[in-house]
Amino acid sequence: MKKRVFNLRLLISIVLIAFATISYSQSKNIVILATGGTIAGAGASSTGSAYTSGKVTIDAMIDAVPNIRKLANLSGEQTANVGSQDMSVKVWLALATRINELLATNDVDGIVITHGTDTQEETAFFLNLVVKSDKPVVLTGSMRPSTALSAEGPLNLYNAVAVAASDKTKGHGVVVVMNDDIHSAHAVKKMITTPVQTFMSPMHGLLGTVSFGDVTFFHKPHGLYTLNSEFSVDGVKGYPRVDIVYGCADMSPDLIDIMVKAGAKGIVIAGVGDGNMTAATLEAMKKATSNGIPVVRASRVPTGTVLLHGEVVDEDYGSVSSMELNPQKARILLMLALQKDDKMSREKLQELFLKY
Repeated sequence: MKKRVFNLRLLISIVLIAFATISYSQSKNIVILATGGTIAGAGASSTGSAYTSGKVTIDAMIDAVPNIRKLANLSGEQTANVGSQDMSVKVWLALATRINELLATNDVDGIVITHGTDTQEETAFFLNLVVKSDKPVVLTGSMRPSTALSAEGPLNLYNAVAVAASDKTKGHGVVVVMNDDIHSAHAVKKMITTPVQTFMSPMHGLLGTVSFGDVTFFHKPHGLYTLNSEFSVDGVKGYPRVDIVYGCADMSPDLIDIMVKAGAKGIVIAGVGDGNMTAATLEAMKKATSNGIPVVRASRVPTGTVLLHGEVVDEDYGSVSSMELNPQKARILLMLALQKDDKMSREKLQELFLKY
């Protein structure tokens, strides 16, 4: 009897060891690329709102999250160290190039990017159009610095790694993981100034949720992205200047002329309502498009579609409707389009805004 018990225990031990070995061998290799932001911020007080972005290194952030290394084999790189209000095309190009390099190898299964929240949706949308892989790329951050009471950064990072390591995430393009929610790069918007529930996807809804590492997806993202996108960063050193004009009552039409004189190669108008603007601004827009400067009509309204044939008929003014894209994302798509073809027709530009 004792021999049978011993043999049973031995068998169980062998099975457990084998299972642990299999689990480890199947563990995903995830690279975390840090860019700074609030998640890496530190302040003098745990209850104050003042802090400095990018004070905590990526290795320190990883080490501060309990059990995160059980999710995947992790390594970290400090790609940049800025508050996201200072995010730039230069950083975007470096980030996209590094992501494509890493994901082209068999040694990397997914990417997590720590990023400030102010421009996180813009970085996500840019990467969604230029990353050339269907492997997971996940952006995360926090609304509270690491020194704050109830800082949510550690759990956001834990969940982001879980999403990047999940087989379910493949083929969903670039996603944003914040506050237990999974958003598509196309749909996500920062909607509130400081609360942790700042990110929402009002047009298409959440892609999914992640609860303490448990990942669930509801649907695939809208539009073309990553491997299906026609855009690339290969050989790209920069992008044409595209400016945004903010619409308001009695807006000044000369702002468009000023931007063109300053070197803008394209303009996005954050119009009122359905991408509308004053009669004088409409004429200034028509003058710009007649002189070969593409103009995209977006809206300052948080959500909705800018109609192709609403109060403004774009064909009459040479303009393009941004469709669902808010002004900041419309700017990115226009930059990419003009870099690819600076003589792109209005019709071709409108087609891009319908597809992406």
